[in-house]
Amino acid sequence: MARDIERTIQEYVPGKQVTLAHIVANPTEDIYEKLGIQIHKNALGILTITPSEASIIAGDIAIKASNVQLGFIDRFSGSVVIVGEVSEVESALTQVIEKLHELLGFDIPSITRT
Repeated sequence: MARDIERTIQEYVPGKQVTLAHIVANPTEDIYEKLGIQIHKNALGILTITPSEASIIAGDIAIKASNVQLGFIDRFSGSVVIVGEVSEVESALTQVIEKLHELLGFDIPSITRT
């Protein structure tokens, strides 16, 4: 007796979203070295954005919003790392997620910190 098997196919269809907004306060020298970041400050800000091309917009907003520098930006993976003092990085991340939400309708997370 043959049984009918019901199958479900799931697909990941990314929307417009910031999936991660995190501050690393007082990162160790190892982290800077492994990331290849030459600028050493008191904090790193990490963003992951979909669609990945929006990482360019995020980088622009971050450096215009606060006294931070870009440590890394990848328009293919949507990763952005900013470098600065803790308060500057927090201000930049706040501006990035608020502007992406307000201007482009992105879903946004809370900013986390370690």
